Amino acid sequence: MSERTLDKEVRLERSIDWKQGLAIALGVPLLILPSLGYLPLWTSAAAVIIWGLSVVQGFMQSTAYAEMATTFPKASGLPGFAQHVFRTEGYQGKYDKGKLIGGFSAWSYWFAWNPVLATFSILVGSYLHGLFPALEGVLTEYELALISGVLIFSVLFVVNWFGLKDGATLGYILAAFSLIPLVVLTVAPFATGHVDLGHITSNWLPADWAWDIHHILVLFGLFAIAQWSACAWETAAIYGPEYKNPSKDVPKALLVCGVICFFSFVLVQAAVIGVLGVDGVIAEPVSPLIPVAQAVFGPAGSMVAIIMLIAAMILIIQTAYLGSSRAMYSMSAEGNLPRFLGRLNRQGTPFMAMLVIGGFNLLLISLGSPEAIIAASAIGYTCANGISLFAYVRSKRSPAFAGRERPFAAPKGWKNVALLFGLFNLPLCLIGVVYLNSLEVGWSSTWVGFAVLLAYVPIWWFSQRTQNRAERHEGENRPDGHDPDLVGTSAPPL
Repeated sequence: MSERTLDKEVRLERSIDWKQGLAIALGVPLLILPSLGYLPLWTSAAAVIIWGLSVVQGFMQSTAYAEMATTFPKASGLPGFAQHVFRTEGYQGKYDKGKLIGGFSAWSYWFAWNPVLATFSILVGSYLHGLFPALEGVLTEYELALISGVLIFSVLFVVNWFGLKDGATLGYILAAFSLIPLVVLTVAPFATGHVDLGHITSNWLPADWAWDIHHILVLFGLFAIAQWSACAWETAAIYGPEYKNPSKDVPKALLVCGVICFFSFVLVQAAVIGVLGVDGVIAEPVSPLIPVAQAVFGPAGSMVAIIMLIAAMILIIQTAYLGSSRAMYSMSAEGNLPRFLGRLNRQGTPFMAMLVIGGFNLLLISLGSPEAIIAASAIGYTCANGISLFAYVRSKRSPAFAGRERPFAAPKGWKNVALLFGLFNLPLCLIGVVYLNSLEVGWSSTWVGFAVLLAYVPIWWFSQRTQNRAERHEGENRPDGHDPDLVGTSAPPL
């Protein structure tokens, strides 16, 4: 394909700096909300330690991802890294197994982020019922969740139609309405003396905790669930092709977001346990921040907390919406999904992926169970991180990538760190989360998770067959290989 043709193509536009990428990723600290009551159910106050260690794990992994983002500046985060590293350059056969591995990693990442939209739409419906009790006689929680999903997805689609820069502006606004009150709600109990540290120090683990195989598998599963929330700030790297200066913007966005996440996850969990005690948190598994707000600020505090949490949920829905749409675009651009899913508008927004994701999540809302959705998507996130870390190791060892510039380089020997955490994800956390799911929500969510992941194989096979057929047709009719129907719709492979 000629340079003239490439110049005419619409691509993801480099329009944001690290602060704007950070603003979009700032929804990540709010991913702790569905699990604030879940981790203490199993580990009591030790949940605080699990959150802290999980964010540290995020630093270990994201250091590798930051190097990958600057080594492959056109790649869209984890989905792009794995697809680029594992594909076989110049492959002449029909089905490249390396391309399948990279595509599967991207699909796993997409499945990890995609259900966030449905999960938090369901929670928005639940909180709206709490904010407006009169709605209970008019709309069911499912109907309210569905209406909330349609309105939120529609508004986010319109805002982000005009480019990622506008999405970042909305991120600033939502962050002001959600993160600032969240900080106040977290710090205030410590400042006012409502936190009893004895609730933490005297109750680190449940009385029946034992370091046997059962509890060790549960612990690995909890780390997988916690990783789904506490390591998700790697999403700042997925906008690599849209940063003005990715070699500097990506590491900055990742570092600052990681620091914010560390203090947020540790302090929020410590605050709710310190105020309510472990039993009090378990009694309010969905929304323990509301009784904390009531204890610190009085009856009006609960209403403020609900309004804040709804704004927070919209922020994390936007983070997931943009992240999953970029993952789908990346797969289409690489030829691992049908080409129409990679179509961009004139502003460089993957609108077709956003439409498909919005419709898919409206169907997921009908499941009505955030716990089951999270349990299934955590399987995908574990697979995506494991394969992406193995991709980093391969990029450091393979001669094919030895000559690449690395504007940001992880410390020497980091490939060993990446390999260690890759093995921690696959197989340990994967086995753990499957085991934990079987205990908590039965096997249904596990089967749903594996079914969605394995569905990628026939989709990929169909995409490759269609693409090969199209390339043969182009070769017969257009010696230059140029397909005018693709101009202005999708980017070429990385």
